[in-house]
Amino acid sequence: MDIQSIYSLIQDDMTAVDAMIESRLQSDVVLINQLGHYIINSGGKRLRPALAILCARACGYQGEQHINLATIIEFIHTATLLHDDVVDGSDMRRGQETANNLWGNEASVLVGDFLYTRSFEMMVEMESMRLMTILSHTTNIIAEGEVLQLLNCNDADTTEASYLEVIHHKTAKLFEAAGQLGAVINQANPEVEQAMTNYAMHLGSAFQLVDDLLDYSESSDTIGKNIGDDLAEGKATLPLINAMRQGNAQQSQIIREAIEQGQRDKIDDIISIIKQTGAIDYTAQAAQNEIAQAKSALSCIADSDYKQALIGLADFAINRSY
Repeated sequence: MDIQSIYSLIQDDMTAVDAMIESRLQSDVVLINQLGHYIINSGGKRLRPALAILCARACGYQGEQHINLATIIEFIHTATLLHDDVVDGSDMRRGQETANNLWGNEASVLVGDFLYTRSFEMMVEMESMRLMTILSHTTNIIAEGEVLQLLNCNDADTTEASYLEVIHHKTAKLFEAAGQLGAVINQANPEVEQAMTNYAMHLGSAFQLVDDLLDYSESSDTIGKNIGDDLAEGKATLPLINAMRQGNAQQSQIIREAIEQGQRDKIDDIISIIKQTGAIDYTAQAAQNEIAQAKSALSCIADSDYKQALIGLADFAINRSY
């Protein structure tokens, strides 16, 4: 099932999510409305809310709470984007200027805070302590991931294990929560809940691995951000870590200096080294391994169009070019 078919399957649910996002984004403060609508409507794939909906439907859910849940997930994700772009000093995301580049860092941070607190208001309204426990823990783990990534910046000695810890905290955890809660709101049995949790966690890990791979293998027009942004921010992602490990002394030193100095001056040389050392294939294989585990986790889920969509979503995550 391709990505268009997946979104067609849940079109009514996603339309309801978009309407709720529009409604719950409203504020008496004009700047919140302007900046919030800009970032929410800036061309994102709505992948995380779609995941929450698909997991709920695959568990047989027939109610309406999955719409609230998907909206909460999207608000949390958007808040992290606003904060990330400020921390990273990014000026382009999804092919457009970042909110911090247009309105300034202060406004972006504060509107990110608004989205976090609005999401927690919505959690309270759902009157589920279990849901609140999972999502509050999730946001805490995401924050820890951001700090871990900050500590690793400009550190060319960042290990693969440390890198994987960051992506689990920073990216995979929200995917994981979306999958788990899709099962929780249907009061699924523990086996099904764990299956959805594992599926979504591995999907999120693969998604970030592919993101880090695309930073060195696609054009800026395709991926919607500047090529080598990770390098300019001093981030030692897996393609760089593996290239340093496999390259000769000169190749490793070129990458090391670029990470430590946060420079993309030699981006063409570094992309060449990444390809020559097999780091592209190594990272792609790591993502493939995560996807294989994601699909395997679905073995106990009853077959349905929604289960097939989850399998299709895993295929999209690994084969995408943006």
